[in-house]
Amino acid sequence: MNFNQSRRQFISRTSLTAAGIIVLSKAGFSLGPTNKTDFIQVETQFGKLRGFRENGVNIFKGVPYAGSVSGERRFRAPAPLQEWNGVRDALELGPPSMQNPVETYGINEPAPQEDCLVLNIWTPANDNGKRPVMFYNHGGGFSHGSGGSASQDGANLARNFDVVVVETNHRLGLMGYLYLDEIADKEYSGSGNMGLLDIVEGMKWVHDNITEFGGDANNVMIYGESGGGAKTSCLFGMPAAAPYFHKASIESGPGIHMTNPEIADQTTRLLLKELNIAPQDWRKLLEVPIADLMEIQVKLPRIAPQNPPGKSIGIGPARPGDFSPVVDGIILPRHPFDPTAPEISIEKPLMVGWNEDEYTFFGMASNDLESFNLDESGLKKRLEQYYGNDAETILNTYKKTRPEASPSNIYCEISTMAFSGLGSIYIAEKKAAQNDAPAYLYNFGYKSELKIPGTEYEFGTPHAMDIPFKFDNLVKSKEGNSSWVQGGNRPEKFVASHNMAEMWSTFARTGKPGAQGQPEWESYTLSERATMRIDSHCEVIYDRNKEEREMWKSLGYL
Repeated sequence: MNFNQSRRQFISRTSLTAAGIIVLSKAGFSLGPTNKTDFIQVETQFGKLRGFRENGVNIFKGVPYAGSVSGERRFRAPAPLQEWNGVRDALELGPPSMQNPVETYGINEPAPQEDCLVLNIWTPANDNGKRPVMFYNHGGGFSHGSGGSASQDGANLARNFDVVVVETNHRLGLMGYLYLDEIADKEYSGSGNMGLLDIVEGMKWVHDNITEFGGDANNVMIYGESGGGAKTSCLFGMPAAAPYFHKASIESGPGIHMTNPEIADQTTRLLLKELNIAPQDWRKLLEVPIADLMEIQVKLPRIAPQNPPGKSIGIGPARPGDFSPVVDGIILPRHPFDPTAPEISIEKPLMVGWNEDEYTFFGMASNDLESFNLDESGLKKRLEQYYGNDAETILNTYKKTRPEASPSNIYCEISTMAFSGLGSIYIAEKKAAQNDAPAYLYNFGYKSELKIPGTEYEFGTPHAMDIPFKFDNLVKSKEGNSSWVQGGNRPEKFVASHNMAEMWSTFARTGKPGAQGQPEWESYTLSERATMRIDSHCEVIYDRNKEEREMWKSLGYL
């Protein structure tokens, strides 16, 4: 059984990929200036911008960082950003990248468009303050999401921890990752990585302009969750990105392997076949209505051939029909963390980790409620389906290490490790083996007591719940009105959120994560294997779940 493909299958059964069905109250999130005295003006290299000040934070939304990527620029590097005269408003979110269906979760966010290269900035003050810059890559795999999602609004993080937060919109899906290098002209070289190169353009804009927003261009952290974690993995090994960041965090989305050119080319030819376009007539792609491209993007994974069986961990590699970064030997010179951590970032500290109950989100989102009420027979059947001859060894190990766990507990734990746990450990090992800049491994463990609808199974720490926690965006709501992504109703969640937000902002500031009143976060080494468990009371655990880790390694998954 293809280990990675089985993980992709339960993701693809829902289009919610990584941002999660996150609906938050508008209270506490910036909706726009309340009166004209709230306006803030700043001058960039391209012209003047007008943002607004709200509750002690200066906010600039929909800021262009590159030019057009439509028309003749479709599938190519963006046109240069042109200077403008007068003052340009930066008061509202800009358009997300094209995606189908629309799942971006921004408040008052416009419809997706091809021309989507904008960013949002939150800063305590435009005062040349030399604050650390936290540059966030949104989740949603490589096909969904935006930098305007309410759960990752940067205002509270900027206000409470004196940092500058930046988030981009960038091309997604086939608009960002259609590989044309084998059939198109030279100006389309690197087409399979346009989505990543868009992010690099945003990072370059930050490097050149962030001083005017109170940020330090020489102290930039890149980070992201789920698909944003995988994007960060790629950026960690990209020469084009290297000059523009100084540390990184990969969260619930370990990108170890990306797409090989052969698979990417198969996908391109499959797309052309669906459009009745001969490869030599590839330029007709520039004329295809965007709605038709989006329709086929959804269709391709269902009709594409399957990968041959194999074992892999983390997000990627893609199968034919998927659109994701391509290891083209130039833009992405090699797989992000195979066979080693990238030498190009050897001097840059790295955080990596996952949520303890990632699978509960995916089980809910794909309506796999049966997984939360398994008996021994059902558990065994599922493991055999996904892991074949390895199932017995895996099951016996978990029954030994977790004798009190129910079949559903075991299944959720194994599925969580398959999604992000093993890949996170793998990345930490590869980074630690370089014996240079430190790696820091974490588990986010605060538990939501709310139950998955239609079951008696608690959410625990599901995929995506870390987003509002680390952005300090938990909403104070009446008892019983808190959503699962808000961590339930226990007041301890606010302490856990503060701990996480402080750890992330401290890492951005100093390169070593930490929070006052919590244990020292030790770096990950191959001898001690320190892991920070993040909760209302944090704990450093050494070689956590050692027997399980060694079992996975013995079977070739790690």
